[in-house]
Amino acid sequence: VMQLLESGGGLVQPGESLRLSCACSGFDFGDYDMYWVRQAPGKSLEWVSTIGRSGIFKDYVDSVKGRFTISRDNSKNMLYLKLNGLKSEDTAMYYCSRDREGTWRGQGTQVTVSS
Repeated sequence: VMQLLESGGGLVQPGESLRLSCACSGFDFGDYDMYWVRQAPGKSLEWVSTIGRSGIFKDYVDSVKGRFTISRDNSKNMLYLKLNGLKSEDTAMYYCSRDREGTWRGQGTQVTVSS
């Protein structure tokens, strides 16, 4: 059974940082591109970032470019998202996902940015 377990969210002030982690199991992690998606209150699911199987290819939604960094450790079946320079508009539930649309996603970790 595929499992994606996110952690690392929290309440932070604008400008601060967080590191999200996602423990993956139940599938051959290294064979898949992986994704982070998010859902802000009252909004639809939004793609945030993609990382290729080897970790070389990376892509980001424009609103987080230069602030967020995606990474993975295939030896540990782990996916990460480092969030720097957080803004109030980054407040959302963040999910790791095996697809860009978020169909195959975990239960999420809440990120709240507020002063």
